[in-house]
Amino acid sequence: MFITFLSQAFIIIVILILVLKLYLNFRQSKSIKDNINIIPKSFMKYISLDEHQKAANYNLAKLKLNNIENIVSSVVLLLFTVGGGIQLINNSLTNFNQYPLSQGVAVIISFSIINSLISMPFAIYSTFSIEQKYGFNNMNIKLFLVDLIKGTILSAIIGIPLIYLILWLMEITGSYWWLWVWTVLVVFNLLLLLIYPMFIAPLFNKFHPLNNEELKQKIEQLLIKCGFKAHGVFVMDGSKRSSHGNAYFTGIGKAKRIVFFDTLIKQLNFDEIEAILAHELGHFKKKHVLKQILFSFALTFFALFILSILIKMTWFYNVLGITSMTNYNGLILFILLMGVITFPFAPLSSYLSRKNEFEADDFAKEYSKKENLISGLVKLYRDNASTLTPDLLYVQFYYSHPPASIRIAHLEEEYKCKG
Repeated sequence: MFITFLSQAFIIIVILILVLKLYLNFRQSKSIKDNINIIPKSFMKYISLDEHQKAANYNLAKLKLNNIENIVSSVVLLLFTVGGGIQLINNSLTNFNQYPLSQGVAVIISFSIINSLISMPFAIYSTFSIEQKYGFNNMNIKLFLVDLIKGTILSAIIGIPLIYLILWLMEITGSYWWLWVWTVLVVFNLLLLLIYPMFIAPLFNKFHPLNNEELKQKIEQLLIKCGFKAHGVFVMDGSKRSSHGNAYFTGIGKAKRIVFFDTLIKQLNFDEIEAILAHELGHFKKKHVLKQILFSFALTFFALFILSILIKMTWFYNVLGITSMTNYNGLILFILLMGVITFPFAPLSSYLSRKNEFEADDFAKEYSKKENLISGLVKLYRDNASTLTPDLLYVQFYYSHPPASIRIAHLEEEYKCKG
């Protein structure tokens, strides 16, 4: 009776979260539609009505797809858990019974493959329908498949040994297995930060040193002024897949580098690029990146501790449709539950992220002209077809960056709210 009650409660919670996600998307869609013919005053001199309406229609198309994806993912979650899907995978892999570690790896891999196959149609439709229709997609089917094959092989090379190691540690290290697993995950993620820029990213994109001397000199002067040491400034062939522009920092220690998409170089002038880079430098100087890494490690520590308690409880498995009480089933269940558990905390996470963006903007104003940052951001909003009229409740849940109008007003020191 107790198990049935908890199973029903879990189903109700999943449905309520789905309803909330659909409601937030509805509010966002309504806000966009209500303002589709109205350009915010602060953007009238930068963005035409046609560009504004294109962005509106682009975002509406993405929201429609996201509605379907949310429904499907909720149904799949219930089918995997209370629907007995994970138990079915277990039952179909009985040939591995005499090799518990291998069976565990096989179950986790099978679960991951099924999950990937379910999500793949959404990625295909998003890329070759929505992105294609609005002029952002530069990929063809061949490149999509090559990326898929490379990603699958890379995941297997890295993931399978890691899964074996985690399950082995869970088996032999007793009650404090979670501390050992946490240590392995911390070391693994730090190594990934070290090797990603030099060995993994080049498998998918070409990187070449920035060869424009004027821009290079401007960037080097900014780095010296900010007291930041980078081991190279690179341009990535982002246009190979998309016309969206971006820039980012990657790596740690001697692997730390600055990367500009080639699309960004084309979209912005040199002063605007300098200002955008100053903003990114602000994240480092304000220790936002370090804090995010430490927070993720702390969250993983706490999650593994909770799992170490739940994994011993028979009801934890039975409530979620599993009769096989094993470490690997516990891991899968907990990964599935994390999406349900963490969603209510999305507004707090988004608020903190937006707060960091404001701080990085303030830093950028000290080391570059705010007019250049404003014009650079406006061009990115325009060229990436970002909506200028989002719903404020939707923003609280999903926006890691401040809405365009609030961000620009903050840069112009007319808006004092940091939330």
